[in-house]
Amino acid sequence: MIDVIFASLAEDFVPGVVTEPLVFYFSLGETKKTVHLDDQACSVEEGRTVDRADCVCKTDETFFISIWNEGYRPGMGDFLSGKIKSNNPTALQLFLKAFGKE
Repeated sequence: MIDVIFASLAEDFVPGVVTEPLVFYFSLGETKKTVHLDDQACSVEEGRTVDRADCVCKTDETFFISIWNEGYRPGMGDFLSGKIKSNNPTALQLFLKAFGKE
């Protein structure tokens, strides 16, 4: 299921939402993906392909799927409890917006 989501990112991408290049690293249980976004394109790579990402997101696959497919939006409690971890929660919101998942 998680691979299907990442495989469809390029076709679901909404150009113009992201105004500067951003790199996202997702660690979702066993799944590790690096996603590059700019104003016109999205690309996905297996594993961690950069030393430093603009935004790192760590959670389990089930929680990510609930965010992506079910529209769940993590709150402060989710971050404080460690259910989801990120160095840049604001960028995660932009990531969702870049794929029409506002």
